[in-house]
Amino acid sequence: MIEIIETGPFNTVQDLGRPGYRKIGVTASGAMDPFGLKIGNVLVGNAPGAAAIEVQTFPFRLRFTGPVVFTVTGADCGAKLDEHPLLPWCTHAADAGQALELGRPRTGARAYLCFAGGLDVEPVMGSRSTSLRGAFGGNGGRFLTATDRLALCAETSGHRPRAGISVVDPAFALADHLPTSDDGSLIIRALPAGEHDLFGNDAERFWTQIWQISSKSDRTGYRLSGEPVKPTTPVEMRSHGVVPGVIQVPPSGEPIVQMSDANTAGGYPKIAGVIDADLWRLGQARIGSRVRFVRATHREALDVEKAMTLFLDDVRVTCGMVTRALNTMA
Repeated sequence: MIEIIETGPFNTVQDLGRPGYRKIGVTASGAMDPFGLKIGNVLVGNAPGAAAIEVQTFPFRLRFTGPVVFTVTGADCGAKLDEHPLLPWCTHAADAGQALELGRPRTGARAYLCFAGGLDVEPVMGSRSTSLRGAFGGNGGRFLTATDRLALCAETSGHRPRAGISVVDPAFALADHLPTSDDGSLIIRALPAGEHDLFGNDAERFWTQIWQISSKSDRTGYRLSGEPVKPTTPVEMRSHGVVPGVIQVPPSGEPIVQMSDANTAGGYPKIAGVIDADLWRLGQARIGSRVRFVRATHREALDVEKAMTLFLDDVRVTCGMVTRALNTMA
């Protein structure tokens, strides 16, 4: 059991979401940085999609009411256990009464607290993710508040997770597969979408200019500020299905990138779609961050996804081997 001591708004219980219900208007929800969540869960011996806490407003503090192995992944937020600094992307053991604190992130925007066994909240439509818009899932369909108490599931990995197992931050481990810029902007790969060519010359400007993530952004979508891009002629469209990563352009001409709580349908024209393998990087971008989109190929998108899968598999195999070895020596 864990008890929330201090928290800001919008910190929620999340897993990998509830796919399969968009046809009835239910958004998938799930972690904004699913890669960070998967790695954290593998580190503590969980299935990749076990429920964890997504922290996006800081400071955040909780108290452990019993012994547990946990890890902090995603944003580097200077985590401390009873004021002792903790390494990120590393497993740690806590005893009853100890307090964990996360401060303002040094890098990234969202941290993930993964606990051995995962959070034991009632699944809704096969997922423990919180849908704030729908007010269901997670901890009563709402964000966490001080004095909330969350139970943990029993460990099911077959071996007791151990403290001291760590991995390299995937941003460094996968550096050869991630584009970088000289001006500090975040380079995100995308594919042209259905209405791309309707934007004429503005379509090319979409790719060449630097956008800024607006303060009006949230888990539903990132609104991008910049010189507007508009179709050559007004476009009236029927609503159509929308998924995370789709970049729509409303009449204002400032694009909206659909994120984890993406709308299930919409009628704005689509200019591009972020490749799935880059959505976790965009999910770690802060409000005010500068973003530039570059064209990707389907082959490139598949290659990056393969590299991420191999990295996660390597983490899983290595963690399993080290844990079994440590348990044998104990």
